[in-house]
Amino acid sequence: MAAEAGVLELPFTCDEQLTRRMRLRFQSLQQKNARPQDGERLLHPNEHIYRVDFIQQHKLRFLRWDVQLDRPGKVTVTGTSQHWTPDLTHLMNRQLLEPVGIFWKKLGAKEVECNEVDAQEFGERIAELAQIRKVMYFLLTFTGGLEPAQLKGSIVFKA
Repeated sequence: MAAEAGVLELPFTCDEQLTRRMRLRFQSLQQKNARPQDGERLLHPNEHIYRVDFIQQHKLRFLRWDVQLDRPGKVTVTGTSQHWTPDLTHLMNRQLLEPVGIFWKKLGAKEVECNEVDAQEFGERIAELAQIRKVMYFLLTFTGGLEPAQLKGSIVFKA
């Protein structure tokens, strides 16, 4: 949590169990030589499911993203409208929210960059969704050789 008064920093947490379950869905379809449902979004090897747990849901105002990358590469953060339960792992394309947050670090750069307009709009939308959710799930796509262990990220709100 952030040390500043009235500031709430909520970290992205990799949901290993849900990611694994969604990968099993993909493997199951391959083994059965079956096709996914119409509109179903299968998890690619460079994609992982993360979650943000809202310890406070109301009166949140988005302040900023705090994304740190240990090496050059890009991570795309896509919010979902899905309310997952342990036995439901089907992610449909229509459940993916826009805009997405795209964060990247160039070779030799110290700071992580992003498309600030989309990141701001995305953060504001998350603050709105927090009013009706205790948990929100995100699909993170890693490219450019970046891996989950090289990411530290959170969303910072004024509480």
